[in-house]
Amino acid sequence: MTLGEIVKKYREDNDISMDSFAKRSHLSKGYISMLEKNKNPNTGKPIRPSLLTIRSVAEAMNVDINDLIAHIDDEAISISQTEDDEAVDVFSYKGIMPISTKKVPLLGVISCGEPMYCNEELESYVTVGTDIGADFCLRAKGDSMINARIMDGDIVFIRKQDCVQNGEIAAVLIENEVTLKRVYYYRNENMIVLSPENPAYKPFTYVGEELNQIRILGKAVAFQSDVY
Repeated sequence: MTLGEIVKKYREDNDISMDSFAKRSHLSKGYISMLEKNKNPNTGKPIRPSLLTIRSVAEAMNVDINDLIAHIDDEAISISQTEDDEAVDVFSYKGIMPISTKKVPLLGVISCGEPMYCNEELESYVTVGTDIGADFCLRAKGDSMINARIMDGDIVFIRKQDCVQNGEIAAVLIENEVTLKRVYYYRNENMIVLSPENPAYKPFTYVGEELNQIRILGKAVAFQSDVY
């Protein structure tokens, strides 16, 4: 089988759109379409995916790359870093380097506006560089953190810890609801302020016994946005 045939069957068996699979694999939708048709529109030749492409597909399907390669016809794989032997090796250019990756569990959605119900059920995994020291991640919802460049739909990576430095952004549990805010402590007043990064929203203030409702889940250490 070709890699494209495997991808198409996987998408059909799991009812996954081409757009969704492209986001999972960090490949373009146009390339996935070309891969499934097994034809390069510029040359008319069959697609010979590189090992890097196969690795991206394996991660999107959550399978071992060696198991995936075992199901692909030998003549349908390029052993070079790029799609064919005549293609330019992008890693030979200064400032461009391959990325070592790992998988981080995606636990659901975190509100960037009003707190919302915290869903701790595992949704999927997100691939991220190994330099990101995160224990889990959440998908941002809303626009209250846009001045921190965190947009609706972004993936926010969280490192588990029960306190953060003054002014750091954290995932905060408020009773059974969770929100993403910048945290400010006022120890003399026995007060915590959860501040948005959008002047259209007001901060949340908790004083005295109200602090018993608050629990820091972890510090936001990075975020991931789609490029359009």
